[in-house]
Amino acid sequence: MTLPVTFVEVMAVDRITPRTARVTFEAEDLADTVGTTPDQQLKLCFPRPGQRGPALPAQQDDPMGWYQAYLAVPEAERPLLRSFTLRRRHPGTRRIEVDFVLHGDTGPAAAWALRAAPGDRLGLVGPSALYAPPVPFAEAAAAADRVLLAGDESALPALATLVEALPEGVRAHAWIEVADRAERQELCSRAELEVRWLYRDGAAPGALLAGAFRDGVLPGGRPFVWLAGEAGAVRAVRRCLVEQHGVAKSDIDFTGYWRHRLTQDDAPTDEDLADARERLAAFS
Repeated sequence: MTLPVTFVEVMAVDRITPRTARVTFEAEDLADTVGTTPDQQLKLCFPRPGQRGPALPAQQDDPMGWYQAYLAVPEAERPLLRSFTLRRRHPGTRRIEVDFVLHGDTGPAAAWALRAAPGDRLGLVGPSALYAPPVPFAEAAAAADRVLLAGDESALPALATLVEALPEGVRAHAWIEVADRAERQELCSRAELEVRWLYRDGAAPGALLAGAFRDGVLPGGRPFVWLAGEAGAVRAVRRCLVEQHGVAKSDIDFTGYWRHRLTQDDAPTDEDLADARERLAAFS
């Protein structure tokens, strides 16, 4: 299976909250399957300082071949990779929307998004069915009594696509931690959806989300849990779900999107590697 690689061009930049920019891109090439299912993961390739656009390696016949070709690009020219979730595809077009959390000028993605303008170009890798979960979200949700989704602002794009995909009659609950009230976003769903917003207002990332699960009472019935956000908070919430609330590990889909005080370029910690091994086992 080929991992798609193409260029995308900025068509519009909209500040949907004070700390979130929604960028609309036009892709040079885009598979028909892109945007047809929720929670589609992709990577954006950012140019190095001084480059007008990223230097992308040629598309390969397999994903590992592409990554080896990427590593073969001289480091001074090699694009910087960051992971995102597709927020939306405009039907019948090659236009897609990607949300950026603006957390300062320290990382390549946020720094780029703060200055992004129509005509800017990035590289796009994916989305691909290679990275789809072993049990589709709709199937897992249908088998549960309730759906529980939890995360921070980095998880909002994926979470929004998931609740939009839920059918009528499903009972769903979303617990979302954001910086403050201004970061709330409207969530649309055909399901019976209850949303609980948690405002950090200066607290440490993940502290309120972890505390809500530690001190709160879960809705009744067997849940299917989708959990994403800061890696340490995700681990704490997952541990609480299993040890305190008795949720089976097989009923929790979890992903650490980012790490407090670390970047994607920093080496993985022992806990990161343990999480990766557990997720890999679920796919095998």
